[in-house]
Amino acid sequence: MTMRKGIQSIEFSKTPYIKGWASVAGQKEGEGPLGNAIDQIIEDPYFGQKSWELAEGRFMKQAAMLAISKARLHTKDIRYAFAGDLLEQNTATFSGMKELEIPLFGLFGACSTVGEALSLAAMSIAGDFAKHVLAVASSHIGSAEKQFRFPLEYGNQRPLSSTWTVTGSGGFVVSDEKGSVKIKGITTGKIVDYGMEDPMNMGACMAPAAAEVIYQHFVDFNTKPEDYDAIYTGDLGEVGKKILLHLLRENGYDLSGVYGDCGIEIYESEEQDTHSGGSGCACSAVVLAAMIIKKITDGIWKRVLFVPTGALMSKTSFNEGESVVGIAHAIVLEGENE
Repeated sequence: MTMRKGIQSIEFSKTPYIKGWASVAGQKEGEGPLGNAIDQIIEDPYFGQKSWELAEGRFMKQAAMLAISKARLHTKDIRYAFAGDLLEQNTATFSGMKELEIPLFGLFGACSTVGEALSLAAMSIAGDFAKHVLAVASSHIGSAEKQFRFPLEYGNQRPLSSTWTVTGSGGFVVSDEKGSVKIKGITTGKIVDYGMEDPMNMGACMAPAAAEVIYQHFVDFNTKPEDYDAIYTGDLGEVGKKILLHLLRENGYDLSGVYGDCGIEIYESEEQDTHSGGSGCACSAVVLAAMIIKKITDGIWKRVLFVPTGALMSKTSFNEGESVVGIAHAIVLEGENE
């Protein structure tokens, strides 16, 4: 029986497993520190398509297919897919997933989407609503900049607080069959609004939400930072990292010994000119598939708190002066031998 923990969390008594996982990314990501660990690097940013949006959909489809294949399953074995991207009406998701013919729940959690997808997939497995479920998220530098900021062709100057949207996708098959990584529990985040209005400073917009969900996770599970080998946020970057550590110290938790951020891991910021780091739905999804799960399966880490982070806005909302609010979701991952 699934057990509710505290006010925002679930601890699964029927364990969902990550049975298959895959990462697909673009050339810039392939040139970064994790390039050799990414399953497939696509050098053509259009991925053979006629638009950035269709290219992003193909990244998602490829990651989904690779994850299913690595799980030694077929698309017909997948009962549900939970998937999302950054674009209006989930354009990339619908274009990428339509040919797979898997029953689909389209999600929007901004850059936290893979956390939302994994949470819902795990709940579906633990609740015995499915045997195999797919969780997948994507982003693309071309489509994201065109929608939210300035088209790449404009060549605008980027402030040092800005991040670089990761081009790619991460896919995960969550199953009731034993796999290498267990999803032991989740803490679902709240929308947190600190009144930030700068879409070029995503780290500052998202850090308060990450701090809230990590704090509540510790309270709900009666744990502390040292109970985890690593705690990874999704894409706070260098700016958001400092804010997060400060906010949690104010609440009595020092994460400095175990903390990392996917946005910092995926690029060499100075050499690749990515400023504060990486961002986008694919940022945490690719790093999870390419680095975090590998360290768990290799036995380097036994327990990880994975916290994808998202800035909730649209091109309409911030142009009308609305604040950019944040959300984050926490997922406890453990090695099978833990």
